[in-house]
Amino acid sequence: MSMGLKLKQRFVLLAIVVVLALVILYILAGRSNAHGKDKTWLQRKQQKEEHIALSSNLLLDGLMLDKREPGRNHVQKGGLAGFEEIDFTADLGGRSPWTIAASWVSSRHIYPEDAEELGGILRAMATAEITHADVGYKGTQLKALLVLNGHQKAVFKPKRYPREYIIEGKPYDGYDRHNAEIAAFHLDRLLGFRRAPLVVGRKVDLRTEIMPVGSERLMSTFLTQGNNTCFYGKCYYCKETEPACADGEVMEGSVTLWLPSNWSLKGRQRHPWGRTYRNDKQARWEYDDTYCNSVKQTPPYSSGPRLLDILDAAIFDYLIGNADRHHYETFEKDGDKGMLLLLDNAKSFGNPNYDERTILAPIYQCCKLRSSTWERMKLLTGDRLSQLLQKSLSHDPIAPILSDAHLAAMDRRLLTTIDMVQGCIDENGRDNVLVDDSRYH
Repeated sequence: MSMGLKLKQRFVLLAIVVVLALVILYILAGRSNAHGKDKTWLQRKQQKEEHIALSSNLLLDGLMLDKREPGRNHVQKGGLAGFEEIDFTADLGGRSPWTIAASWVSSRHIYPEDAEELGGILRAMATAEITHADVGYKGTQLKALLVLNGHQKAVFKPKRYPREYIIEGKPYDGYDRHNAEIAAFHLDRLLGFRRAPLVVGRKVDLRTEIMPVGSERLMSTFLTQGNNTCFYGKCYYCKETEPACADGEVMEGSVTLWLPSNWSLKGRQRHPWGRTYRNDKQARWEYDDTYCNSVKQTPPYSSGPRLLDILDAAIFDYLIGNADRHHYETFEKDGDKGMLLLLDNAKSFGNPNYDERTILAPIYQCCKLRSSTWERMKLLTGDRLSQLLQKSLSHDPIAPILSDAHLAAMDRRLLTTIDMVQGCIDENGRDNVLVDDSRYH
């Protein structure tokens, strides 16, 4: 009797297990069918990100590192070409850093891909004797014009905020951020554009380096607040009540190398996706999703590289949070074929917790992009963007340049941008979205 009961119990348990197994198989089969028939947007997004990350891993795993000099890693072409670490100890061989930098400038790039002397030039910008100082050129924000030993002009933008400070309000609010200029230069290099002028951080002793060589109109704006020396300069928004102040007499700032005189600028040209900066008036692109069709029929965007440069700049600006590119400049002698220069990036890196999607309006309205930009973006997924940028910035004299929050924001924004372009490709086809523009890259 006892043995029969045990057998019956075992049979019942076995039956229950079999039934549960069948139920589970049925449920899984149903989910599989439903997944195949109707993927949600989130599932498609995750699948794309996994595919992009896998492609990125395969591409980066295949890169070869070539030790050309001790301590310097050069990534060969085909991957993140040209993004070797900047060597601030680079020997210039007795040559003038300013002559080297001037010789680099071309119609499409500020410096070449393999600019081994770049670190030496940045070092000179951060250490060269200041022979003259004056108020900055015209504009809305505080800056100073410096002349470095060897008659080289440079723009100095003073520190206004600590690294962790968050700018609330509109994405273009607040003072210029000196660290934003530095970070933007390094990002431009990482993206392979090389359309931003050279920028480096520097600490300047106002008493010993500026006051002895400062112009009368600059020195007239100097004042003291507590134990700190300050100045307010001359610009549209410059006020005596809102000066930039040093830490004692030492002021941190960014130094941007002046472009050579034989590459004069054409002048400010209105950005087709510029903002009105008015609450009561929208720009056409803000309410007309077909706006790009009109832009593409208007010179210089109807032919040549200018529209593609606008699209590159949109991605660049979105990554750094720059919603203030209302105008742009090009070289005068290049006509419509010259590059769109990525100047004045100091209104970036304001709020790492906010992503201004409208900066990408040229992308989601035109659904076009250089194939080289697309491939570069994919290589930078998986937090590689923040990792490589942080490594590059770590060599700057006033590092750290960006907070961890800003670095994380860039990785997040990159994925948003990739998903947007991938959506264009899915809807319109790869050949109708990606453009091989190697002539003007």
